Amino acid sequence: MIILRTLNHSFKSHYKALLLHGVGFALLFQVFMMLALIVRFQAVPNYVTFYDWIGNAQWILQSTPSLRDALGIIWEEWLIEIGKMNYDYGTGISEWSLNIVPSRLLVLGLLGAMTSWCLVLMRQDTHTQGTSATLHATTGLGTLLVAITNATMSWVVCCATPSWVVGLAMLGLGVSTSLALETMGPLLSGLGFGLLFTMIIVLAWRKSRAFASPKGKPLHA
Repeated sequence: MIILRTLNHSFKSHYKALLLHGVGFALLFQVFMMLALIVRFQAVPNYVTFYDWIGNAQWILQSTPSLRDALGIIWEEWLIEIGKMNYDYGTGISEWSLNIVPSRLLVLGLLGAMTSWCLVLMRQDTHTQGTSATLHATTGLGTLLVAITNATMSWVVCCATPSWVVGLAMLGLGVSTSLALETMGPLLSGLGFGLLFTMIIVLAWRKSRAFASPKGKPLHA
């Protein structure tokens, strides 16, 4: 199938760039979240905690009878916590923090690679003149939905649980309303990935159609 050949050729030609962009996006998003916290609360972090993610994952697998439950717990395990500790009360309480979670880094890395792939295919598409704005907007919407629902910030006002809805609360949305939206995270994230996947298929189809046209460029061009 010519669309699969187009996707295969595009991936093989750019997989190093896609991998690099995926890693870069995942790391830069952590920096963005930290800057957002610093700007929002007008304070810099005063503590960093490193967790034994591998050891914790092994212990969870050994002590949890259900593999499904174990994987769900490991999915939320932290690697690093960076935040602001308030020592006015006893041993201190974390007012806000950024929680770096390996599973979310993988999701964000995949997101960055898929977004980059969309942009690569757009640049190669000779028929985007009239629809470029729509294609970019759809790609941007898909990226935004996945990124925002995989944010891992915590705020004591939101029960100090790292979640994507903390960002909504920080922007001014009511805490109760924000927490009520928390269960929609997987749905919105899935929708975002669905949009990006659809974009990749559509762009590959457009390129395949151009290749099949007498005026189309060779696939390897």
